[in-house]
Amino acid sequence: MATSRAEKVTEFLTCVICQELYTDPCTLRCDHTFCRKCVTAYIQTRPDAIQSKTIPCAFCRQDTKVPHPSRPVEEWAGQIKPSIIIQGLIDTQADVVKTGSASRCSVCEKLGETTPGASWCSKCQVSLCERCVKMHRASPASHDHDICDLSGEIKVKRGRKVMCREHKDEVIKLVCKDCHKAVCQTCCVIYHRKCESVITIESMMPTMKYHLRRNAEQLSKKVHKKQTIVQKTNKTIGRIKKNKVGVERHIKSAVERAIANIKQKEKQLINKVRDITDKQTKQLKADVKLQEIEMQMYRQHCEFIDQALVSDCEMDLYDAYQAWESGAVELGDVRDTDTADTPRIDDIRFTPDTDNVQHILDDLQLGKIDVTYQDQGTCLPSPVLVDQIDGRMAGDEVEPDLRDVTVLLVDGIQTVVVTDANNTCVKSFYTRNNLTCQSRLPLDDHPCGVTQLKENQVMVAVPDSSQIVTVEVTPDLVLLSTITTSKEYYSLAVLSPSSLAAGGVACVDILDMAGHMLRSVTTHNNETLFTFPGYMCVNNKGNILVSDWGKKSVTCVT
Repeated sequence: MATSRAEKVTEFLTCVICQELYTDPCTLRCDHTFCRKCVTAYIQTRPDAIQSKTIPCAFCRQDTKVPHPSRPVEEWAGQIKPSIIIQGLIDTQADVVKTGSASRCSVCEKLGETTPGASWCSKCQVSLCERCVKMHRASPASHDHDICDLSGEIKVKRGRKVMCREHKDEVIKLVCKDCHKAVCQTCCVIYHRKCESVITIESMMPTMKYHLRRNAEQLSKKVHKKQTIVQKTNKTIGRIKKNKVGVERHIKSAVERAIANIKQKEKQLINKVRDITDKQTKQLKADVKLQEIEMQMYRQHCEFIDQALVSDCEMDLYDAYQAWESGAVELGDVRDTDTADTPRIDDIRFTPDTDNVQHILDDLQLGKIDVTYQDQGTCLPSPVLVDQIDGRMAGDEVEPDLRDVTVLLVDGIQTVVVTDANNTCVKSFYTRNNLTCQSRLPLDDHPCGVTQLKENQVMVAVPDSSQIVTVEVTPDLVLLSTITTSKEYYSLAVLSPSSLAAGGVACVDILDMAGHMLRSVTTHNNETLFTFPGYMCVNNKGNILVSDWGKKSVTCVT
């Protein structure tokens, strides 16, 4: 199982181009990793990639943009960031030596001997026998090296030696800070003779460790912040699920009550139908009984008359005639007249009020769902100070008065641009290669507002001289142009490529890029809008948000 696992790790660390373990691995934008030399060789086989100034992936064909395509094609792969994690896995896989192995003394092996190694020098990266250890410790150059005993099952990690790509036998030990490139001794002599700052990597170790620890601390703070957000979000999810069950139960209860009311209406209508039909049916049954009684009486009279007609007795015939004349037989006719006046149900039907019912159902309000949102200030953790920039800079004559600030991303470098009124200059602060850098651009008068014009350009308001200057951020500052305006403006905000808003005394003016006023906004409904609009910005809807020093208010202008 251990062998299978090792084979899988080796397969994971194998370049798909050369089918060997990665050498100086680099990862493209598509997250596929290759040897840097393999990427360079692959680019040279793709003329279309050279023409489009992109690095194609040999696995998925996705293109990676070259940061600096003006440099030679052979240096394109060198611009891709190294894959530190992959390299660490390779180091762990290949450079960990178990002392139980048959390692030999590196010094003796060069002399043609095969003496087993007993110790390991982590500084020189060699294994030593007992005799060579004594000589190693006796040498002034190596007497303070850490030597580890190889007996037992102790694991010793070898340090990684990075060899120069051009001079294969030389180890990279130097850094040219002017070119921002790690080089070997021969490269330094040949290519970097005119560079002013070439130092050893070892001398940079304290600085690099400081910045890496600082970055690690910042990342740890961010991790803690994210963990707090995740925990609170999970609690919120649990609370929402619990509330959902309760709300669903209340909704079902309201629906059941509504259905019960509808069923009650149904029962009332059915009872009304039953009352009407039962009453009428009872009356009709009484009428039927009366009719049957009268029919029986008529039959008896008919029989009596029939008997009188066939009788030989004259007196029987007279009695029957006398009974008819007296009106005894006509009583049923009177009753027929009386019952005919009573209303009889001819038909009964139910006509549903479909339109009204549908309207009621459409407008039926079982209730409403109210959602209460937590205050964002309470559901999110408190802000954490990640970094702080000192606005003071070499060349400042007085204490800085930083008036306005904007942040740009120039060639992947986050750059902070601020205006310093007291020292009459614009300043930029940025970090390059883990080193804090600064730049300043002196002006004739005191600058105030600053706003971003393009990806690498800002505009600065200089009210004392009624000017607006355009500055290029490289991220160092370079003055491009100056326009003169008819008023003194303290704040700026770019509206479009052809217009900007400028805040002056008691007004906000719309200007073209030549400084000509297109429109002035001062009042609304005969009320003065502004006193001293010191800051402004444009939101994502295109509206201008104006912060007024005098009125202590923020006004939104469309």
